Amino acid sequence: APRDPKLPPSDLHRPHMLSLSTSALGLAHGVAPPRGSPSISMMAKATGKDTLIALAEEQQIPMGFWDPLKLADKDFWSEGNDATVGWLRHAEIKHGRVAMAAFVGYCVQSNGIHFPWNIQGWQGTPVVSFADIAAAGGPADQWDALSTPAKLQILGVIGFLEMWSETSVVLKADGQEHYVRGGKPGYFPTFSANVHPMPLNLFDPFKWSKNASPEKKAKGLVTETNNGRLAMLGLFGFLSESKIPGSVPALSGIIPSYDGDYMQPFLPTGPDTSLWTIGNLWAN
Repeated sequence: APRDPKLPPSDLHRPHMLSLSTSALGLAHGVAPPRGSPSISMMAKATGKDTLIALAEEQQIPMGFWDPLKLADKDFWSEGNDATVGWLRHAEIKHGRVAMAAFVGYCVQSNGIHFPWNIQGWQGTPVVSFADIAAAGGPADQWDALSTPAKLQILGVIGFLEMWSETSVVLKADGQEHYVRGGKPGYFPTFSANVHPMPLNLFDPFKWSKNASPEKKAKGLVTETNNGRLAMLGLFGFLSESKIPGSVPALSGIIPSYDGDYMQPFLPTGPDTSLWTIGNLWAN
């Protein structure tokens, strides 16, 4: 989640669960905007709340601009409305991307699809294959089946990517600014400009959009935002049905039930509550 702009560039802010509240800035369906829509240029010139209004028009939202929580009028950290809107837009784009990846991953794991090799089994460690993890049950059961070191490795990579995307020095090496300083919401910096040359970047690794026009890129971001909102709703539907069978009638009998606790990510294989205070906050 986005960083508090008052912190030093290398520091991280505590994650914010804005998936639902930022979606309230405008629910959208997947209809593509008409070619030559004037709001593309309007979005480029707009600032603050006007940016969100222009975005809502480009997304063809049936109810128009919709902000029941009045987030677009706020001034977070007394940094100005432009910074607030940049922070909110980046939060929604980031949560949408994570939700799209999670949605696809949930579908893949629910169907027993997995890598054919071992996840561990070298240097005297017990042999555990991806097939063993897949046999644990649904996606949440598979997470529970992972060892604590494996979970920490996953979270460590996520933490690095979060730090990388929030560091102003890294962004400036790409000629970009932080999203609360007038930069592009949703921009993820490359690796090649900052570290040892990497064959692929996290964003657009095959450079399919390198030569795309600004208009095409703007339309692509609109489509991505729409799909991200839908993925957030879909993923929460999966989680709800897995915990409360029948709560999502369309998924009844399709989503496997989960007997664990989504709010205790280090159980049952992790240390006790005294060590993982945050991970096991709801243990008692």
